[in-house]
Amino acid sequence: MNYTASSYYLDYETPEIQNIIKEFTSETSQQELIKKVYLKIRDGWRYSPFKIGLTQEHFKASNIAKKTEGHCIDKSILLTACLRALGIPARLHLAKVANHIATERLEKKLGTNQLAPHGLVDVYFNGKWVKSSPAFNKELCDMYKVDVLDFDGTEDAVIQEYNKDNDQFMAYLEDYGHFEDVSIDFIFNTFKSNYPMFYHELKGKTEIDF
Repeated sequence: MNYTASSYYLDYETPEIQNIIKEFTSETSQQELIKKVYLKIRDGWRYSPFKIGLTQEHFKASNIAKKTEGHCIDKSILLTACLRALGIPARLHLAKVANHIATERLEKKLGTNQLAPHGLVDVYFNGKWVKSSPAFNKELCDMYKVDVLDFDGTEDAVIQEYNKDNDQFMAYLEDYGHFEDVSIDFIFNTFKSNYPMFYHELKGKTEIDF
């Protein structure tokens, strides 16, 4: 499998993605590249789980790049595309998680604090794959008293289980594995199987706005 290839979704040849990575093209250290691009995506796009696209176009990295915020899958797609654009192997990884803080708005619609699928990014560095989660920007972490998640390619950096008050923040429930490209059918089918009644209400819509 080619984990540095572009695709319809990971369209890193586009001006939108090239504009993001242009400040890093003179960096010679692959580890520094991974660290800096991760921080760019983590903090450059505010995390918001309240808008979810229902079209293929929504999940194109170049379209995500035009926005100022995104949910975990959006930001993971964007990070994957940027890393591949710099020649660093990367792939989308999906899971199911439970969100234990500030979930009232989501639970009202979904009937649960479980979110599926949740997006991460696998990065290949120093002969091994490591997981990273670029979802939670620094401002959000400060707001909910959660340690900011950093990543330099040397070890997994996944969502924080507890905040600084030792309250449960997030928990992984199920690992769906990794994907060479954005598997739009898997994403939609996972959403449908986890929220069948809510999904039925979405026919004809192009976006969910909570």
